[in-house]
Amino acid sequence: MATKSRVPERTATARSRLRDALLEETALTVAQLSRRVGLCEREIPEHLEHLAKSLRAEGMRLEVEPATCVACEYVFADRTRATKPSRCPECSSERIDPAAFRIVVAR
Repeated sequence: MATKSRVPERTATARSRLRDALLEETALTVAQLSRRVGLCEREIPEHLEHLAKSLRAEGMRLEVEPATCVACEYVFADRTRATKPSRCPECSSERIDPAAFRIVVAR
């Protein structure tokens, strides 16, 4: 019985997989992106920062729904890093809902 020789499929780069996942309608957290694209959570923030720069050339932008404190509802609106904050500056709680990301067309 002869088997067909199969040419390996080209795999997409990590950033292109992230880009495709972020083009969906719902915003995704770093943990959700990690599961969806098969990357370690520690790698995602660096890729997101680079992706945000390259999207500008395409007339798009990376939209961030900021992290929020579960205890006092403090919103980390001015935070520029994609990583999750360790604790709230208002109440010192460590229960933080992470930021969520998606790609939108720039206006």
